[in-house]
This record gives sequence, structure tokens and C-alpha cells, in this order.
Amino acid sequence: MNRANYLVAFATAILLLSCSRKGTDYHLYYLGGQSNMDGYGFVSQLPGEMLNPVSGVMIYHGNTAADNSETDGKGLWTVLQPGHGVGFKSDTITNTLSDRFGIELTFAMQLKELFPEENIALVKYSKGGSSIDISAGAEYGCWHPDYSHGNGVNQYDHFLATAEGALGHTDIDGDGRKDRLIPSGILWMQGETDALYEQSALVYKENLKMLLGRIRDVLGSREIPVVIGRITDSHRDSDSIVWTYGDVVRQAQADFVIEDGNAALVTSTDNYEYSDPWHYDTNGYLDLGREFAKAMVQLRSR
Repeated sequence: MNRANYLVAFATAILLLSCSRKGTDYHLYYLGGQSNMDGYGFVSQLPGEMLNPVSGVMIYHGNTAADNSETDGKGLWTVLQPGHGVGFKSDTITNTLSDRFGIELTFAMQLKELFPEENIALVKYSKGGSSIDISAGAEYGCWHPDYSHGNGVNQYDHFLATAEGALGHTDIDGDGRKDRLIPSGILWMQGETDALYEQSALVYKENLKMLLGRIRDVLGSREIPVVIGRITDSHRDSDSIVWTYGDVVRQAQADFVIEDGNAALVTSTDNYEYSDPWHYDTNGYLDLGREFAKAMVQLRSR
């Protein structure tokens, strides 16, 4: 199925799910980006009360795949619990949880606190090291829909496969009734790899606008709110930096939010500690999820 047909199929699936009121209503959020969306928080460092499944929250987590590999999209709708960080995988029958987690955990918990009557459905697909611009996408994966190195399969194709897998289920909680998915938001944490190169950094805003526009189309509306996490640098307090053109990408993220009109920028990342030069520590991911939720709530309340 080509990309145009994918969009038609997804829009149809959203319409069919939205028309059914027999089951449970779920507010649907997509989580995408690179490794700080994958999640490198340690499950072993979570307090005991956060180790249990999160009632009222379902998640479909698509397998991470490299460019030029066969589109996968495999996943399984299950109740959210810790373990949806880097290293997670699914065969559509069983999910294999990892020893890491990402922002999905406290994002959902915070939303449930703020909207206790709402049920939440999360679709997650991200890929560590991935860029949007073609010039930066040779090694770890590229999100640009036109990136056609090798067999032409890129990160956008893997996202489409994940979305198809997730939306192909009309009963996500397994209670025998058709559920209604209400597209409610996009969470995007990415840009570090694009900040390695001047060319990709300079075009980051336009690339981000293009990509998030495509993702909004897949979810059914250009009006879906978007929350973006601002990239930062683990060496921000020294003369050495990891992301050479990080300031350019940070400005591009801020400009996108201003121009978009239905987007927000989470800036708390500037305050986080790192577990390695590229990834936040456990407390950072816990806070980042909450900050994404607060920003999403503000957008939804406009």
C-alpha cells in the first residue's frame, strides 16, 4: 500500500472508530522522536507505587526498526506499565518489556490526575539517533518521507506501519466492544541528530513543520495539538558541546511553536541531569512526562 492509500485507510479507521459509541472512549496521543523519546529511565529506580499498571491507560508500542528494513508495525494494545523504554519489543502476541521507561509513564499518570474521567490510548514509535533531514539520516534513520536510500523504507514508513497496526484494532481493551479513539495530541522529542550538522540544523523548522503536518494528517486533523521537548546538551555548563548546532535547532523549535499556533515547547530539559552524554537520568524522564502533560492540558483548554 502506498503512502497516499495509507492516509486514506487511517482516516477511514479513525472515522469508523469515532462513530462507534458502544465501547469506551479513549483520548489518543502519539509519541515520537529519537532516543530521549525511546526512554532511558531505569525501571529499577522507580518508587514502588509506580511499578503497577496504570488503570485507564492503554498503549500500543511499535517495534523500532532501521531504515531499509521491512516495515514492521508489530505491537499489542496493553495496559501501560513500566518497561516501554529502549529495548522494548513485541511480536503482536506478547510484549517484552525492557528495564527502561520513557515519558509515557508520568505523562499518562499526570493526565489521569488532571482528567480522572478520561481514558487514554498511547501510540509510541521512536528511533534513537534518527533525524528529519536527509543530509543527517544516513546512519541511524531518517524521518523525511522522501528519504529513499537503499530500498526506500524510512522512519516515516515505520511510523505509518505502527499507526496502521494500532488503528487496525477496534477493541483495544479486549472487552468485546468497539472503542472510540479520539485523536488528542502529538508528543515529539527529537532534533539532537539534526543539530550535529549545519545543513540539517538550518532547515530543521521547515522539516519539522512538514513532518508534523503529515503525522497530523494521519491522525485525522491539522488542528491536533503538538507538544515538543526542547533539546539540550549534557555539556551545557562547559566549553565542550555534544550538539554542534544545538542552538540553531532550539531556535527552530521555538519558532515552529510560535508560528504553528497550536503547539507548545517544554523547556524543563535545560534543568535535567544526564545518565550519559546523550540521555537524561531517571528523574529527568519522570519530570519530562509531567511537563509534557501540563503543556498538553494547556493546549487542550484553549
